[in-house]
Amino acid sequence: MNLNLNKTSTLQSSLLLIAPFFLWGTAMVAMKGVIPHTTPLFMAGMRLVPAGILVLIVAAMSGRSQPKTIKAWLWIGLFALLDGAMFQGFLAAGLTKTGAGLGSVIIDSQPLAVALMSSWLFGEIIGLWGGIGLGIGIIGISLIGLPQEWFQSLWETQSITFNFTDQNLLNSGELWMLFASLSMAAGTVSIRYVSRHCDAVVATGWHMIIGGIPLFLASILWESQQWINIDLQGWLAISYATIFGSAIAYGIFFYLAAKGNLTSLSSLTFLTPVFALSFGNLLLGEVLTGLQWGGVSLTLVSIYLINQRENIGEQLQNLASLNG
Repeated sequence: MNLNLNKTSTLQSSLLLIAPFFLWGTAMVAMKGVIPHTTPLFMAGMRLVPAGILVLIVAAMSGRSQPKTIKAWLWIGLFALLDGAMFQGFLAAGLTKTGAGLGSVIIDSQPLAVALMSSWLFGEIIGLWGGIGLGIGIIGISLIGLPQEWFQSLWETQSITFNFTDQNLLNSGELWMLFASLSMAAGTVSIRYVSRHCDAVVATGWHMIIGGIPLFLASILWESQQWINIDLQGWLAISYATIFGSAIAYGIFFYLAAKGNLTSLSSLTFLTPVFALSFGNLLLGEVLTGLQWGGVSLTLVSIYLINQRENIGEQLQNLASLNG
């Protein structure tokens, strides 16, 4: 009986860990058809403010306490700036100037930045196998999202040509996506400090509202016809992305980030493009290439190596001692 309970508990914990990345990936699929009919800053605001209100309602119903000190609100403000306004703002700017594949690769490479910052700030050990896992993960998501022509050119000519100048780099979506990735990484790390002064779920709700309001204001100033062309199906997709892809996903993610190993948790971000591709294939009929399937496989290997890095090292040491 206890064994079954332990198995159930382990399964529930695993599903909880994977849930944010599943929801983010499927939300990307849901939003695919809506993006051409709205504007990026309005969409970014819709992903944050209504979701933040929902998170705070659930937090109040569950009896979670509100922030009580100036220091708590200052940390929430920094959290809102990094993971709310900056991340979503840079992401919105990047989406208008870069392909979804390349953009998602840059965004989903943020576990590397999280691992480095967590190692420096919290003493989390990456280790040899964790470092190998991060490298394999970057290769995996690159195979998933980067243009297939690049790999064909690399195979045929052993080179890839980039035509970047200082000017077109500044005007490129890739730079904005890099800023978005670093902002999300910094926001993920900051939740560890935020949670010392207030409840992590409550802080998540407030940071979405505080970070989303400037995006709505920017949309009012610089965008037009934000919702005129959105039909019922589009509003349903936005609702899914707001409720499941933001409120629930961010609530779970930052709750776990406040308590667990940031390097291990953040490595699961590599699953987001896997879920996006899989459900794009299932629901939208998008076809995965052989390279993309290879990238999916490498991504899963990388997550295993990162999350089992300490066990792998111990097992190899035990094996070496036995052979010795």
